[in-house]
Amino acid sequence: VSWLFNPTRSEITSLDSGNIDDILNNADVALVNFYADWCRFSQMLHPIFEEASNVIKEEYPDKNQVVFARVDCDQHSDIAQRYRISKYPTLKLFRNGMMMKREYRGQRSVTAIADYIRQQKSNPVREVQDLEEISSLDRSRRNIVGYFEQKDSDNYRTFERVANILHDDCVFLSAFGAISKAERFSGDNVIYKPPGENAPDMVYLGSLTNFDLIYAWTQDKCVPLVREITFENGEELTEEGLPFLILFHMKDDLESLEKFQQEVARQLISEKGTINFLHADCDKFRHPLLHIQKTPADCPVIAIDSFRHMYVFPDFSDLSVPGKLKQFVLDLHSGKLHREFHHGPDPTDVAPGQPIQDLASSPPESSFQKLAPSEHRYTLLREKDEL
Repeated sequence: VSWLFNPTRSEITSLDSGNIDDILNNADVALVNFYADWCRFSQMLHPIFEEASNVIKEEYPDKNQVVFARVDCDQHSDIAQRYRISKYPTLKLFRNGMMMKREYRGQRSVTAIADYIRQQKSNPVREVQDLEEISSLDRSRRNIVGYFEQKDSDNYRTFERVANILHDDCVFLSAFGAISKAERFSGDNVIYKPPGENAPDMVYLGSLTNFDLIYAWTQDKCVPLVREITFENGEELTEEGLPFLILFHMKDDLESLEKFQQEVARQLISEKGTINFLHADCDKFRHPLLHIQKTPADCPVIAIDSFRHMYVFPDFSDLSVPGKLKQFVLDLHSGKLHREFHHGPDPTDVAPGQPIQDLASSPPESSFQKLAPSEHRYTLLREKDEL
């Protein structure tokens, strides 16, 4: 009983369908606790969340600087569905109404939550004092550099807003005034410096005050089309709700990865948003490979995980056959992959006179559906302990 929530202890904002958009859109940063009263861990978090809110409000008294809010997911299931909340408690960060893709997964303590908010309020853009700093950037990272005449400008404010959202994916830097003059021959501009010492720069050519345009351009540069799945980000990727198209490859097999990236870009760019393109280390993900009766010795292997079943791309050597990889993905969306595991090839795919095979087996069970957290909420991949 001592853990039960006492709503009078602090000013946590309760969100409902009538006020959620207005409150979140006007908050620089909002941390939202999606909870269920019947959940013991939700009950345990309430007093911690309240105290963290009290600590932060002492440092950021403006009500729109930082908002601590809550959603009762039993009472407001429409909001829980909108933000794909499937476990409790879940802490989501919002910036000016936009939900960040990475939820808070740190320690559930007053100190840890308060430190997390302080980190989110820190400046995401590093100001350079000499252009020599740009020439010595870490080129293993994705760098976005903005050159501006002045800091107090709409151009920079838009750039800073984009950096606030994407600073986990890219390094953001800026230069102003006389320092940036040599790079502003055509006015303020933003440059993307991709990984690799010899990789050419890319220039943003759109309006610097159009947030939607510059955000879309920057996100495209900062978030690679083919991402690596690890034990650390697996749950996060799963929560995006899209099936996985995964290349399993040995860590030092960069050639197969490059081929996969090229074919995804060539054949599947139109499918972005319907499936996540990923690559995984065969050694680390031995257990998922076992689900499809493969071992690291069989790598590289391409498979789809629909979170219900796994399907194997027949032959990696067919990767570059025009349309082959795209058809594999389209067959997932149409249900053909699942259907053929149960009933053999569709009649339209069988040569005249060839009998249709009736398969009694089901496709291999999904591996990555088990990325859901344990009862302690913090455990990511159960199979990790089984390797």
